[in-house]
Amino acid sequence: MAKGVRKKLAFDPIDEAARQWGLRWAAVDQMHAVTSLMRVQQLVLAELDEILRPHGLSFARYEALVLLTFSRTGELPLGKMGERLQVHPTSVTSIVDRLEAAGLVVRRRHPEDGRAVLAGITEAGRTVVEAATADLVEARFALGDVPVETLHELSEMLRPLRAEAGDF
Repeated sequence: MAKGVRKKLAFDPIDEAARQWGLRWAAVDQMHAVTSLMRVQQLVLAELDEILRPHGLSFARYEALVLLTFSRTGELPLGKMGERLQVHPTSVTSIVDRLEAAGLVVRRRHPEDGRAVLAGITEAGRTVVEAATADLVEARFALGDVPVETLHELSEMLRPLRAEAGDF
């Protein structure tokens, strides 16, 4: 992950927050874990967005392009995109708006369901997703220094939380 140029603290602020929390409330371990998870998410997302910036993408827009790349026909209804990306319909519309403005996707009416709108990846979108993916793979998705065994453990630790939340 990126080290950044910000000044490092002489203490772990999450440990200190947990200490302070424990003086007032319960569930210290849960608060510490959630706060740590959210901070790591912020750090990783910032690094991924930095890697994708030269391609004119954010990670959310990159995920949408990858989803379209994975689809059999290169296009999906916006509603289906929202389900698969697990985001609100308004977010999908915003993502597709930005991708369409950049010429990376096109929007059209669904030929069989006049109420639905399809987003389809363009050749320019395919080119961008390939280049962006190469950069992400080279950077190991901002997790390059983490041993593979630890990555597997992390994924397995998070799986029950995702399942319980209804992700799958």
